[in-house]
Amino acid sequence: MKKLLFTFAALALISGTFAQGKKASDVAKFETEVIDLGKIKQGTPTTAKFIVNNIAGEPLMIEQANPTCGCTISDYTKTPIEAGKTGEINATYNAANAGSFEKRLTVKFAGVDEVKSITIKGQVLTAEEYAKMNGETVPATMGTTAETKPAVEPVKADPALKPVTTAKKPAAKAKATAGKPTAKSKPAASKS
Repeated sequence: MKKLLFTFAALALISGTFAQGKKASDVAKFETEVIDLGKIKQGTPTTAKFIVNNIAGEPLMIEQANPTCGCTISDYTKTPIEAGKTGEINATYNAANAGSFEKRLTVKFAGVDEVKSITIKGQVLTAEEYAKMNGETVPATMGTTAETKPAVEPVKADPALKPVTTAKKPAAKAKATAGKPTAKSKPAASKS
């Protein structure tokens, strides 16, 4: 009876060990999982570089590093990262819209069940806000409404020219009815 109980306990322990897959933290360590890009100028794509340390005893392969939206693109080390060495994941944010942002990338390592999430964040400033923040002078075309002279002068009518008058019937209609008898010129139908 003791042997049977011991066998079931050993099987349960072994099954539990194999059921648990590797975790990302078992094979890789990020120098940081969140990078704050700070204040960036609108329309100027900015890249964050994540450093991945291989802490496993074997080469580590990054299978995927996918952004969660279309405003961010990623690139990563495509070759195996040797044990004890580093690789990188670059995340470029397009900075198209002004305001605060926080974007995530999901990272998948070969042979690891768990997906790791890393984050970039910051604040996108308009060109005017960015110039003010850096102590630059703001050009008149950026946010001010200074009156300017139009590039093309308006055309004034020449009083010597007479206005063109049009016929009562449009030319197309006049041509269509030319040579056809009108209602007045039609002979009356005879009754028999």
